[in-house]
Amino acid sequence: PNPNRPLREDLVLQASLEAYGGVRREGRLSDRALEFVLRRKTLLYSTERRAVAERVYALLRRQRTVDYLLEHSHRNFETLDGTRQDVMRLATSRILHGEDPNYVSRTCGLSGQDLTVLDRLPDAAAELDALPEAKRFPIAASLPDFLAEKFRAVFGKDASRAAEAMNERAPLFARVNALKGDRAQLQDRLAAEDVESTKPTALSPFGIVMETRLNIFSLQNFKDGWLEIQDEGSQLLGMLVDAPPTRVVDACAGAGGKTLQLAAQMKNRGDLHALDVDEGRMEDLRKRARRAGVHNVRTQIIPPEGPEAEAALAPLKGLADRVLVDAPCSGTGTFRRKPDARYRLTPESLAEHVARQKALLARFATLVKPGGRLIYGTCSVLREENEEVVEDFLSQHPEFTVRPVAEVLGAELGAKVSSGPFLRLAPHTHGTDGFFGAVLVRAK
Repeated sequence: PNPNRPLREDLVLQASLEAYGGVRREGRLSDRALEFVLRRKTLLYSTERRAVAERVYALLRRQRTVDYLLEHSHRNFETLDGTRQDVMRLATSRILHGEDPNYVSRTCGLSGQDLTVLDRLPDAAAELDALPEAKRFPIAASLPDFLAEKFRAVFGKDASRAAEAMNERAPLFARVNALKGDRAQLQDRLAAEDVESTKPTALSPFGIVMETRLNIFSLQNFKDGWLEIQDEGSQLLGMLVDAPPTRVVDACAGAGGKTLQLAAQMKNRGDLHALDVDEGRMEDLRKRARRAGVHNVRTQIIPPEGPEAEAALAPLKGLADRVLVDAPCSGTGTFRRKPDARYRLTPESLAEHVARQKALLARFATLVKPGGRLIYGTCSVLREENEEVVEDFLSQHPEFTVRPVAEVLGAELGAKVSSGPFLRLAPHTHGTDGFFGAVLVRAK
C-alpha cells in the first residue's frame, strides 16, 4: 500500500468512534476494543488502522484535559448526545497533539455551529494555564485527583514532567534472546530482513529500540525466537534476579516475558519454575518458550489463595536460590501503553493491590533458601506499592535484608537506575515504563 495516500477521514473517524465508545461507554480495555473494531474493518489501509489506534490512544491519554477544554469552549457540552461529544473530543485531541487546526476542522466530521468550538480552544487552554497549580495539575496531567496527589508526593517538583512523559507514546523495545546470540548479531539479522532503524537501548545490554510502525510478529527473526517484545525497564528488573543455573522461581510469571529472560540468564540449565494462577497466560508462556528454544522451564498453575495455594508450593519450600515476585499492581508505570488504566484505578482498588502484594511477598518468601534472594518488582511508581510494601515485609521478616541493586547490576549501571538501594525507573528519567525493584537476601 502507498503510505502517502491520503487517509479516508470518514472511515477513520467511524472506526475511532467505535473503538473509543467501546472503552469509555462499554468499559472494554483499550487494546481489546481496538482489536475488536479493527478486525472487522477489513477495508482500512494499514496507515488508516494506525491512525485509528493513535487517535484513540491519544484521546484516552488526554481525556481530562480534552473534557475541560470542551466544557469551557461549548456552553452546554455535557448535554450533547454522546456521539457528538466524542466527535468533538477526537478533533480537540488531534489539535492538542499538534495537528494543523485548519486540516482538523476540514476533516474532523464537525459542521456548522459545532465547528466554532475548535476556534475557542486556545482561550480555554489559557484559562487552564491560569488555574492555581493544585487545580491545574490534575487536569493538565489528565489524572484522577487522588492519583495526581500521589504523583506530586512521589515526584515532587518533577510531577509535571513525569505526567507529561506518561502521556507520550511509548517506544517499542525488544530484548535479544541471549540463548541465540547477542544484540549486535540480532541487529545484523534484522538488517538482513530490511529492518534497518534499530538502535541499542541506553541501559539494558540486551535491548534494542525499534520503529513503532513495525509489525514485529511478522518478522522471521521473531518467528525464529531471536527476540521478544519487552520494555527496557522490565529487562532491567529481570537483570536484578541474576539467576544462577540452579533452582529459580518466577512466582507471578504471567505470559512469561521475564521467565524467558531468566532462562537465558541460566543458559537453559537448572530448574526454572514458572507459576501463575491463569491457565491462558501459562499456555502463552509455553508457546513462547518453544519459540525461544527454552527447555528448563516447568510451568505450574497455582490456586490464588488459601490452604490449596500453600499445598501447591510445599514441594519448593526453602529450596530456591532466587524467587522473583513481579507482583500484580496498579500499573501506574505503564500509562503510556495502557492510557485508560488511570480512570479505572480507585483508592479502594489501590488498597486491594497493596494487600495482595504484601500477601504474595510473604507467601513466596517461604520458598527462598537460606542465603537465597527474593526479588520484588512492580510496574508501579507509587510508594504504597513499592518502598512501603518492602518496609512492611522486612518489619515482619527480620531474616531478610536489602541488598542494594547497584551490587547486582554493577556500580555504573546501578548508579543510573537506582534510588537509594532500590531500582526506580520512570519515563521522564529513563525513557522506560515506570518500574520498581528490590533485592532481599535471606540470612544464611
